[in-house]
Amino acid sequence: MLKPLRQGLPPLDPAAVSDAASCALPARYEAVREARRFTRDTLDGWDVGDRFDDICLVVSELVTNALRHALPAAPCRSEALQPPVRLHLMRWSERLVCGVRDPSHETPVQRDSDDFSAESGRGLFLVESFADSWGWHPLAGSLEGKVVWAMFRLPTAG
Repeated sequence: MLKPLRQGLPPLDPAAVSDAASCALPARYEAVREARRFTRDTLDGWDVGDRFDDICLVVSELVTNALRHALPAAPCRSEALQPPVRLHLMRWSERLVCGVRDPSHETPVQRDSDDFSAESGRGLFLVESFADSWGWHPLAGSLEGKVVWAMFRLPTAG
């Protein structure tokens, strides 16, 4: 079990962010395609160098995990007011963070598997392999759930 991990998470000062984008995602698997499209469209306008494909892959995995493992079996009425999953992309000059917010308080669990032909169960392994760091933290205040995030170092200009 992973403990909440904030190491490597950039400062949360909104003034330090050079670019940010966010989108709400519905509680259905088509949301993964929507998240990839949103990420591609957003990153097209940001200079992320050769990290483009890595970021898109990790976003797909984080959203898939949120939809598969973090949603309640029966949707609650409040989901109409606040979608259950939200994707956040934040760019600083030398790094980018993608975060996926979900309503669950459950700890993300990275599975150990020697079966590399399995069709599922490797999402967090891929996140760890392609991102420079990743972690999660519970939400505070009136927000319920957690954010699972991945950070990417970006090439510096020059």
